[in-house]
Amino acid sequence: MKKAIGVFDSGLGGLTVVKELMKKLPYEDIIYFGDTARLPYGSKSPHIVTQFSFENTEFLIKQNIKLLVVACNTASSVSLIQLEHNFALPIVGVIKPGASAAIKATRNKKVGVIGTAGTIASESYVKALKKIDPSVKIFTQPCPLFVPLAEEGWIDKNVTRQIAGEYLKSLKKYNIDTLILGCTHYPLLKSVIARVMGANVTLVDSAKATAETVKDLLIRENLLARGTAKGEYRFFVSDINTNFLKIGKRFLGRDELLIKQVNLEKQA
Repeated sequence: MKKAIGVFDSGLGGLTVVKELMKKLPYEDIIYFGDTARLPYGSKSPHIVTQFSFENTEFLIKQNIKLLVVACNTASSVSLIQLEHNFALPIVGVIKPGASAAIKATRNKKVGVIGTAGTIASESYVKALKKIDPSVKIFTQPCPLFVPLAEEGWIDKNVTRQIAGEYLKSLKKYNIDTLILGCTHYPLLKSVIARVMGANVTLVDSAKATAETVKDLLIRENLLARGTAKGEYRFFVSDINTNFLKIGKRFLGRDELLIKQVNLEKQA
């Protein structure tokens, strides 16, 4: 394999980022690591999340990567700066690309953010948005049940629509015109969220925005893959449960998925 794009997440949600990278950069090799043995990251301390992020990064660097994508909102919130300071390769998180895309999209400067409880509590999107445009008004809403709904594949069930309606009704009151899907699971529920929010609200998919940022960075750093050979993909996890293959295939939209389990302690 040529030098690859490395991607890590605490679990499977980052596969939505991989899917967008495959579309945007079809000639790039991609190596994915899901830390499924230690998820969720959102309930853990910043110190532990940073420790895990370092271990994930070190594993991927051993796989010969040229760029790292931190496809985990929690790790992007608390670990990105330290990763950038300690590893000598380009690193892209999922928060800044999503925030930048939202600022470009909003017309009335009222932006909503949905995410896990941990991501919302960290105010990472609020800080990123305010840094780009201090005048923007931001309204946030944790939507923790969206993750299990996405993993179950309950994309278009009545219960999903009811839960979405309950979560999103407060954001509708604020007349937002842009909504950031601040969790890598949430793009799978995009159609339900769009139906609840209405046609006047632009949904910002952080996975798509991140893939755009990665492409721009590869071009700028002269790291873009040359030639016309289709990219190769490898998937690693720290634990495989019975639903992993089914969920992984759903997230990637693929019929086949080969996954290898690795023990990071043995890799050290």
